[in-house]
Amino acid sequence: MTPIRHNHEDADPVLDAARDCVLAVGVRRTTLTDVARRAGVSRMTIYRRWPDVRTLVGDLMTREWIAVAAGAMPAADDDRPERERIVEGLVAGAAAFRAHPLFHKILDVDPELLLPYVLDRRGASQDALLGLLHSALEDGHEDGSVRRVRADLQARSLLLVVQS
Repeated sequence: MTPIRHNHEDADPVLDAARDCVLAVGVRRTTLTDVARRAGVSRMTIYRRWPDVRTLVGDLMTREWIAVAAGAMPAADDDRPERERIVEGLVAGAAAFRAHPLFHKILDVDPELLLPYVLDRRGASQDALLGLLHSALEDGHEDGSVRRVRADLQARSLLLVVQS
């Protein structure tokens, strides 16, 4: 079975159980056995999909962060310029991340888990966020509210600013 970053199934009892375990004891003290027990599945079911806790937590973070970002972006159901929706979404998204219990737990107990995504490479959730921003920026180019330059560079710049 493929990880969530390739199989976008949001309702996953194993990821829900992993979330509960991480919130209870942190990433380092979470075991795949604990997750299997909490999810009501066998350990082999877990090991078929995830070789270790870090991979499972990576997929959990992908699911959670994408849900936060998607929920923060306002719908395009009014006549406001796209730039206003982008700004509103970025501000709401930053506030939602700051308030997210999983983000707080990882930041408090296992902050080194987030370092590779800030310093070394982009993760799947960051790629998804770039896609959301890219699409919104292109809409802004179309309505004239966002300056026309390469949307991929604008999206990367916005993501870096919001992450900082």
